[in-house]
Amino acid sequence: MKRVLLLILAPAIISIACKDNKEQVEEKNFISVLSLIEQQVAHVDTSLYAITKFVFSDSLHIDTFYIRREEFRTVAKDFLEIPDLSVKKIANRYKEETRFDELLNRVIISYLPLNPEKEEIQKQELFVTPNIATGDKVNTILISRVINNREGYLQKEMLWQMDKSFQVVTTTQKPGEPEVITTTKVTWNENDDQ
Repeated sequence: MKRVLLLILAPAIISIACKDNKEQVEEKNFISVLSLIEQQVAHVDTSLYAITKFVFSDSLHIDTFYIRREEFRTVAKDFLEIPDLSVKKIANRYKEETRFDELLNRVIISYLPLNPEKEEIQKQELFVTPNIATGDKVNTILISRVINNREGYLQKEMLWQMDKSFQVVTTTQKPGEPEVITTTKVTWNENDDQ
């Protein structure tokens, strides 16, 4: 009888032991930077903001365009193509670092790849203003993307100012050619010019 009971309970005991081991693996609950940007894009899509795009192709040349709301998602595509760190499979490829910057009075949450040479996105950073009374508020998002292959070098430094604007500084260099830097800034709710 003891053998029969042991044979019946053994699979359950093994199952519980395996489950406990899986739960000991650190669960990564990263903030979805992609979701924050999606919310911003959805808000602008339904707003009446005047959307302006500035393109600086060198220090002397500036082009200005007015963007229709329907085109905003396309203009913001660099931000909408980042990996979603709330997805467990993707989160397992990144680590989180948190620090407080007293000068800025901001908590800085950084997501960095465990294997930088295998990832295009080298950094996703959130600058958060802590506030116990009203709740913490994300002010700024920084994203760094790098592609380096036979076709050349591409680096995009992306800055999203919540509820105001975004900027993408693109550095490209093809083999045997000089480096080209282009800055694109899009504003929709910014009080200051540019």
